[in-house]
Amino acid sequence: MSLNRPALLIIDMQNDVVLDDAPLNVAQARTIVPKILLILKEFRARKLPIFHMLRVHRADGSDVEIFRQERFRKQPFVVKGTRGAAVIDELLPLNGEYVIPRVRMSAFMGTDLDLRLRSMGVTDLVLTGVQTPNCIRTTVYDGTAYNYRTVLVEDGTGAQNDEIHYSNLRDMANLGVLIIKAQDLIATLG
Repeated sequence: MSLNRPALLIIDMQNDVVLDDAPLNVAQARTIVPKILLILKEFRARKLPIFHMLRVHRADGSDVEIFRQERFRKQPFVVKGTRGAAVIDELLPLNGEYVIPRVRMSAFMGTDLDLRLRSMGVTDLVLTGVQTPNCIRTTVYDGTAYNYRTVLVEDGTGAQNDEIHYSNLRDMANLGVLIIKAQDLIATLG
């Protein structure tokens, strides 16, 4: 397996999602940071496109999904301009990397991601981040619907627990998504 024209998508690795006391904390988020960093360094060294896909909401919560509105009223999360909405320190975007805010789970919905990828000639998406059953999965489905070859980094994505994570990986593998470990991905870029 080799990737033709890959782009890296790092999804929701933000303070309000990753930090231990965060309002949207994903249990496995901290454990995947080293693997994402490994891949990020490789993409940077090869000058390949990198996209930081961030969940960002208005302070009044008017753009939050209906099923999360009550939770947002009790404790706002990933509010535009706050430290909680920012990328964690270990993965801060560099100049030339793309930061795309969004208000829904899929990185494609309501964003210009597809246009940017196509204008760069990207054919392969490498997904990392959180959370496997939600933002990762919807982005995978939309990516495959848009005809991108989709690669999901098994140890560079995470959920609330292994059962949730691996059951979703199995479903996506059955869809034709390539599930690969970070170290093996690095070798395929080689």
